[in-house]
Amino acid sequence: HVQLVESGGDSVETGGSLRLACVASELSFADADMGWFRRAPGKEREGVAAIDSDGSTGYADSVKGRFTISKDNAKNTVYLQMNNLKPEDTALYYCAAERRGGIWYQQDVWDFWGQGTQVTVS
Repeated sequence: HVQLVESGGDSVETGGSLRLACVASELSFADADMGWFRRAPGKEREGVAAIDSDGSTGYADSVKGRFTISKDNAKNTVYLQMNNLKPEDTALYYCAAERRGGIWYQQDVWDFWGQGTQVTVS
């Protein structure tokens, strides 16, 4: 069965950077759309970024210009480079895989989810 394992979460100061990674197994990774979502304390889970199998990307307005999503098909890994972090970026970040149509930031169009990695910005 498909497994997604996130890593890279940490506590950082405002203005700092982190790179999250999500390793996928049992997945045709090169053909898969991949995404990152986050859930901040007391808020609904929201889409952060996504990358299609053809390399097209989408970003939430709140992270445009600061976050970059990328895929390494040889390593079955999707990354989220996060720069100029702000306290409002504090959240549990989830990796998602296999989008069934729809729009990337819609949670219910993704088939597989990881357990999340915590990012805290102070």
